[in-house]
Amino acid sequence: MQLKIMMPKKKHLSAGRAPLILFLCQMISALEVPLDPKLLEDLVQPPTITQQSPKDYIIDPRENIVIQCEAKGKPPPSFSWTRNGTHFDIDKDPLVTMKSGSGTLTVNIMSEGKAETYEGVYQCTARNERGAAISNNIVIRPSRSPLWTKEKLERITLRNGQSLVLPCRPPVGLPPPIIFWMDNSFQRLPQSERVSQGLNGDLYFSNVLPEDTREDYICYARFNHTQTIQQKQPISVKVISVDELNDTIAANLSDTEFYGAKSHRERPPTFLTPEGNASRKEELRGNVLSLECIAEGLPTPIIYWIKEDGTLPINRTFYRNFKKTLQIVQVTEADSGNYQCIAKNALGAIHHIISVTVKASPYWIIAPQNLVLSPGEDGTLICRANGNPKPRISWLLNGVLIEIAPDDPSRKIDGDTIIFSNVQERSSAVYQCNASNEYGYLLANAFVNVLAEPPRIFTSADTLYQVIANRPALLDCAFFGSPLPTIEWFKGAKGSALREDIYVLHENGTLEIPVAQKDSTGTYTCVARNKLGMAKNDIHLEIKDPTRIIKQPEYAVVQRGSTVSFECIVKHDHTLIPTVTWLKDHGELPSDGRFTVDKDHLVVADVSDDDGGTYTCVANTTLDSVSASAVLSVVDVPNPPFDLELTDQLDRSVQLSWTPGDDNNSPITKFIIEYEDAMHEPGLWHHQTEVPGAQTTAQLKLSPYVNYSFRVMAVNSLGRSLPSEASEQYLTKAAEPDKNPTAVEGLGSEPDNLVITWKPLNGFESNGPGLQYKVSWRQKDGDDEWTSMVVADVSKYIVSGTPTFVPYLIKVQALNDAGFAPEPAVVLGHSGEDLPMVAPGNVHVNVVNSTLAEVHWDPVPLKSIRGHLQGYRIYYWKAQSSSTRNRRHIEKKILTFQGSKTRGMLPGLEPFSHYALNVRVVNGKGEGPASPDRVFNTPEGVPSAPSSLKIVNPTLDSLTLEWEPPSHPNGILTEYTLKYQPINSTHELGPLVDLKIPANKTRWTLKNLNFSTRYKFYFYAQTVAGSGSQITEEAITTMDEAMASRQVDIATQGWFIGLMCAVALLILILLIVCFIRRNKGGKYPVKEKEDAHADPEIQPMKEDDGTFGEYSDAEDHKPLKKGSRTPSDRTVKKEDSDDSLVDYGEGVNGQFNEDGSFIGQYSGKKEKEPAEGNESSEAPSPVNAMNSFV
Repeated sequence: MQLKIMMPKKKHLSAGRAPLILFLCQMISALEVPLDPKLLEDLVQPPTITQQSPKDYIIDPRENIVIQCEAKGKPPPSFSWTRNGTHFDIDKDPLVTMKSGSGTLTVNIMSEGKAETYEGVYQCTARNERGAAISNNIVIRPSRSPLWTKEKLERITLRNGQSLVLPCRPPVGLPPPIIFWMDNSFQRLPQSERVSQGLNGDLYFSNVLPEDTREDYICYARFNHTQTIQQKQPISVKVISVDELNDTIAANLSDTEFYGAKSHRERPPTFLTPEGNASRKEELRGNVLSLECIAEGLPTPIIYWIKEDGTLPINRTFYRNFKKTLQIVQVTEADSGNYQCIAKNALGAIHHIISVTVKASPYWIIAPQNLVLSPGEDGTLICRANGNPKPRISWLLNGVLIEIAPDDPSRKIDGDTIIFSNVQERSSAVYQCNASNEYGYLLANAFVNVLAEPPRIFTSADTLYQVIANRPALLDCAFFGSPLPTIEWFKGAKGSALREDIYVLHENGTLEIPVAQKDSTGTYTCVARNKLGMAKNDIHLEIKDPTRIIKQPEYAVVQRGSTVSFECIVKHDHTLIPTVTWLKDHGELPSDGRFTVDKDHLVVADVSDDDGGTYTCVANTTLDSVSASAVLSVVDVPNPPFDLELTDQLDRSVQLSWTPGDDNNSPITKFIIEYEDAMHEPGLWHHQTEVPGAQTTAQLKLSPYVNYSFRVMAVNSLGRSLPSEASEQYLTKAAEPDKNPTAVEGLGSEPDNLVITWKPLNGFESNGPGLQYKVSWRQKDGDDEWTSMVVADVSKYIVSGTPTFVPYLIKVQALNDAGFAPEPAVVLGHSGEDLPMVAPGNVHVNVVNSTLAEVHWDPVPLKSIRGHLQGYRIYYWKAQSSSTRNRRHIEKKILTFQGSKTRGMLPGLEPFSHYALNVRVVNGKGEGPASPDRVFNTPEGVPSAPSSLKIVNPTLDSLTLEWEPPSHPNGILTEYTLKYQPINSTHELGPLVDLKIPANKTRWTLKNLNFSTRYKFYFYAQTVAGSGSQITEEAITTMDEAMASRQVDIATQGWFIGLMCAVALLILILLIVCFIRRNKGGKYPVKEKEDAHADPEIQPMKEDDGTFGEYSDAEDHKPLKKGSRTPSDRTVKKEDSDDSLVDYGEGVNGQFNEDGSFIGQYSGKKEKEPAEGNESSEAPSPVNAMNSFV
């Protein structure tokens, strides 16, 4: 059994009945006898030419001549040759030999003989008993590379701007040489729109320039066939300018010494080639059509091409030689027509029409095909060709014109078709079809082979095909037989013939399963039948699961220097073993340690710019191949721009152009242009402008007298590039200043001067050397002329002797060595200020309330202000007695009111106080004299809170209050008000008692209060203005001594002690039980249990163990904690268990040690914690708690 693997092909066959070309069989319309060794033993076939030399065969005369002619057939054909139409007797020429088993000739001219001797037309004939096949007419010509003829070339002298044509005229060679122009150093001469080489090899100058002067214009001809180069004599060209010639030289030159007589002035175009207004061009179909127009003129003309009544074919049209040559490849008859070339410059345009005609040598429409028939069958040979003009069709039989060949009753000729009917073995022959016109010919051999052969199958038996599911399966059945066998396919041992509605049966025997599925697996049988017999062959098919990439690599954008990972997870048929290969840009990965490949990943570390590209994961099996690609973009800030160039250099502008650097895969969004002023601020770069990222030029505005250098930075989403190299320096011409100083002010520093200041121009703004300022001034309200002074490059000028605070008109104008700046703006200023001379009058005060007063005054006359009015300033202070004033510094307060206000409010005054104030006017120089002092009094206000309040000497039914008067009575105190109310155990407030106390008291005792009760007190003072702020306090009356002694008696009763002991015993038993259960659990080592439970009595208890924690709160006056319980973490809170019930047995302040505490033995503490202070007095007393317990 042979194994055939069905691999996917680049071009898949369609599901229809497209013919398939297999390895031994062709379509029956072109059926050849397969050259199977076993079949060849008894199967005959007419000759077929398989290889021959080209029709036009140019040979190298320095090498042996080899003329090829190979053919196949059974029996093997014999070969013969004709030369120039007559038999070529090879045996008579010792230099000619024929290759054994072949018709190929070798002429040994390297030892002796000449190639020219064997020029001629050769034709090969291959013949066996079934017929004769002939080759094309092979024209043998030796290549030629003749030398240039000697010629004397005079120097060409011409004026600047004239046109020039340097002729090449190479010698005629075979094949024609390739022409190019070079100098003595074998460097190609530069060509452009102005200077170019024509199709004929001449060098055309539309106009000459002085730099065209040289001594070595050399035309070279390269003959590729002989690998030789010939050169013409150098041509010398001298370009002169008439304007530069002096009279002496001009007198010694005659007009005839100049090349041509055209003027060097500007002129419209004229054509150097082709000549005239129209010309004709003929080309053969399939060749390259080349049309040329070269024009002269000044300035250099530009060439344009159009096709009249049509458009140029887009994909076949090319422009060469700076658009002077139009080329259309694979030209067809449709390309015939009129083509117009237009030469245009600024002075005019000219056009030339080229009429193109496309002819065609013969080309096949239907070439004759070999025909294999069985005796008695019918068939046809068709030979159909086209051309321009229409080719003539002629038939030959075994190399002889069919008209003089022996007759055959089974053959009938109908123009380009030969019809065969009821053929017999004697009808076998080789037919030649010749299609020819004046531009060439076509010759085709087609044999008719009459055979009687039973079916034969050439596909190896039991071949195994393995195919991927859901792909086409092609099962070969290469066969042969005559008559043509019919082919049937079967599946399985007992299967019926496969139908074409599911399968595709191709004429060459191949069975196609368009979409192979798992159930397509099995054995298929190919059966070939004709009237002479039958043949069959078994084929086996296996269907495999396709290989899939279930996790594909993903597109990644990373910055240079980082790490990137691509993932590729493959799923495949379990019987196939895949190999996973990673490619970069369809090639192997770089041999670099930064690339790491494991089972499913490709990792690239320290990514560089070169790592960017397409990464492909390729999973191959023996049956299929799948791939997935992802693009890695390595991004970074752009590279700096380069090649900065300054053009269009004007006084106030210049054009800057540059070439962008690599954008590093992140588009450039903008360019930043900076400039340096090497004259005024060398080394400092300033922002000039920004342009969009698609722009590479910028028109820059310039200032005069600046030595500019520019640099450019590119910006993308990742940041800004490094600056480019600085451009060349460009010094702009000096000019008068464009602007005047700014911030011009006129302010006097003294009462008799005017200080004029301004912000000077910087060096960049000076526009030239010798920067100065013309300072001008005059009084605004006077008739004086302007007074001017030119000062150096400073920023201040002082005018002395001016009247005090007089308005002046001021202007400052810049000037330099080139002239004055534009007329400056006029600014209003004032001479120096002096202190005001007059105080505000009619000052009076209106007291609004105890803390606010309103002051009024009359404005000061403007003339007496002697400066810019800043406002009015009020000084006010508390007036004191003479004795107090001596001991204490008077603190004055100041309020300033801007502008020309004539009233103001004084806030924040102290009630019941004596104040004084005065008012002064303020200008830029300072304050004027003060107005006479005005005094006023503020009325009484409410007092502040009493300074302190404390409760002393608490008893069972009384509390004594002591206090200090308010620190700020703000008037005369009239009385105190005391309000108080009790607070019960639930924090509810009782009835409020209101009590008035005389103002001269600082102590008061409240009697008839409840014992052991908390009271809250509210206390404040009053004046005639009202009540002041209150102060609050809380206090508790003491406990009844009889009740305290009762508590001690109860605690010492026997029944109470017995009850407590029973409870303690019960707790102890519960602790022992817990201890035993813990030991049985074995959770801790013995050592740990001994350390942790040295005293079992102090172990924590559960909430339900019956502890008395909720009755053992704090000491005296500490309220019972609401909801107090043993915490859930099995520890007893300090405030819940530290105090014993015995604490309440003795008076108010009685305390016992821990040894006397009953509850303390089981409270989880070995030592009693310090007693807490009075945290709250809002709960009932411990006596009430004890009573509730009893």
